[in-house]
Amino acid sequence: MSRIDELIAELCPEGVKFKAVGDISSYTRGVTYSKNDERPDGAIRVLRSNNITLSSNTINFEEVKTVSDSVRVRENQWLRANDILISAASGSKAHVGKVAYIYEDIEYCFGGFMAVLRTNGQIDSRFFFHLLIGSTFSDYLESTLSTTTINNLNASIMNAYRVPVPPLEIQHEIVKVLDTFTELEAELEAELEAELEARRRQYEYYRDALFTLDGCTPTTMGEIGQFVRGRRFTKNDIVEDGIPSIHYGEIYTHYGVSANSTISHVRHDMAQQLRYAQPGDVVIAAVGETVEDVGKAVAWLGTEAVAIHDDCFLFQQDTLNPKFVSYYFQTEAFHSQKNKYVARAKVKRLSGESLAKITIPVPPMEEQERIVSILDKFDALVNDLSSGLPAEIKTRRQQYEYYRDRLLTFRDSK
Repeated sequence: MSRIDELIAELCPEGVKFKAVGDISSYTRGVTYSKNDERPDGAIRVLRSNNITLSSNTINFEEVKTVSDSVRVRENQWLRANDILISAASGSKAHVGKVAYIYEDIEYCFGGFMAVLRTNGQIDSRFFFHLLIGSTFSDYLESTLSTTTINNLNASIMNAYRVPVPPLEIQHEIVKVLDTFTELEAELEAELEAELEARRRQYEYYRDALFTLDGCTPTTMGEIGQFVRGRRFTKNDIVEDGIPSIHYGEIYTHYGVSANSTISHVRHDMAQQLRYAQPGDVVIAAVGETVEDVGKAVAWLGTEAVAIHDDCFLFQQDTLNPKFVSYYFQTEAFHSQKNKYVARAKVKRLSGESLAKITIPVPPMEEQERIVSILDKFDALVNDLSSGLPAEIKTRRQQYEYYRDRLLTFRDSK
């Protein structure tokens, strides 16, 4: 039996009291200010919801807002040691309720979309913090928050949430275990992240080297095939069951080097007005938020035609392995050429005419397949969440979350 089990058996064998958050702490919303109050050299530093790092529940001090000292900040809106800073409003429900722990007094206040929880002595603030990063609180918010434009964690919602409040001795013992576990998990994750980053750099080096083919004269892509622009469809045209489709934004967020199924579909009655990629075509995102983003490609290896958005091009040809082309679009050689052609407006764009001017090596098909086979192995190790280091990182996080939730689960004594 663990020390925690012994304490529970001794101090609360019939279960523990559950109390409303409003009975064990105060909930204070942050300072409000306008755009006109913001100053690059302002005297008041304000933390906002984007200053909470979601993956680690810690504070990052990048892009902190500074405002004029004419803004009125109440005494309880300055951050103090043992405060729990919480995101209280956001357009994204997933961001509401994310917390960070303040270990010492800092000369920052918190903004109006934020709040602070301060305990009144009945519950250890660090124990309370661990409860708020658990799945039970996330489930409560998911079922309680509105689905309006701004999800607002107001005082009534927060104060109504009920948490277990075991004797302080048990709380302190659990905090000791979870803080140690968190520290070890963070150290291990940092090592794995460093290893993953090293593998990524190694992958990029070998990928670029594999496309440096001696004796293989680069050929313009316009000589090999043709670039055809997709046809427009909107969010309102997306349906659950329809014509398989690829939207340019999905190429950045959902697809890797290749795909054989789509995540979205458009209405069947649009069939005649759409443009399609055939199996073996390469679909290319023609717009992006940055110059580096534009030109990401996915080889379509499905068994049927797929509709493509009008901010995409499909590359049709019969000389190159489609995955060879898709991998080439990741290389420094491709990007150094592409960057010369990207239109640098607010939204970055690349035309079919420009893509046709970019050169690509054209080795024999046997060599193309050899390069693809090598890069497939690297890609799986580095990027696939079902194998390699990313899966190890994901597993460690899940282990910690499971163990934390088990330790924080108590029988209600009613």
